[in-house]
Amino acid sequence: MMHKPMLRSKRFAAILAVITLGYSIINPGLWADEAEERGYEIAARSDRSDTGFGDSEVTAVMTLTNAAGATSTREMYFKTLERENEQVGDKSLTVFVTPRDVQGTALLSHAKILEADDQWLFLPALKRVKRISSASKSGPFVGSEFAFEDFTSTELNKYSYKYVGEETLDGMKVDVIERLPLYENSGYTRQVAYIDQDVFQTRKLDFYDRKNALLKTLSFADYRQYGTIWRAHTLRMENHQTGKSTTLSYGDYTIGAGLSDNDFDKAVLKRIR
Repeated sequence: MMHKPMLRSKRFAAILAVITLGYSIINPGLWADEAEERGYEIAARSDRSDTGFGDSEVTAVMTLTNAAGATSTREMYFKTLERENEQVGDKSLTVFVTPRDVQGTALLSHAKILEADDQWLFLPALKRVKRISSASKSGPFVGSEFAFEDFTSTELNKYSYKYVGEETLDGMKVDVIERLPLYENSGYTRQVAYIDQDVFQTRKLDFYDRKNALLKTLSFADYRQYGTIWRAHTLRMENHQTGKSTTLSYGDYTIGAGLSDNDFDKAVLKRIR
């Protein structure tokens, strides 16, 4: 026979649960605030796990696959200069080496937070530097499934966040968070990130278009550690609406290459060979 104190305890717990549920229904902002706070905490932990590298260089092969499965490749290299703090964005330079028709094409990006990122595209055939307008950043980058806005660093404070839940992805426990761009002229209404609970790295990122339909999925694989810094060496962007995809396969990173602001000045674009 159940003891009366235990019975009263269970009744009290049940009553408390009902009261809590009722309070949450009456005050839906309670759960919403908690979801936003937890979403931001997970995003911040992931973002800050990547700090302290200073600068980096890496080569990569870009493989473009059309809807019929035909492929073409391009060789390129990336340079990145880490931000000073969370209120300032990273600087990056992307340069194509082959094939001949895109050789010397370069994209320089100065990431901002809530302002439009500064981006300049150098087209060697025209021998001129073109500034990418904020309204054009959702367009495809050199025929790939990556948009211009995908080629700037993902700054923590460019988004608002909401915790969605926990899932298992490829055998890993991941936290799922939704992030909404706070900057103007994004091509995405929202993005859903899957962040592993072990080393706090993004494993998958879903992009939703301006009609809130799933547009693309970016998958991250082959993570390797450089000191305390993790880098994915295979990125695959799949466009669900066109059937096309673009894969970036990275070589080994050089962390702390000795780069400075001078290496990311607009004037360097015309000196690229």
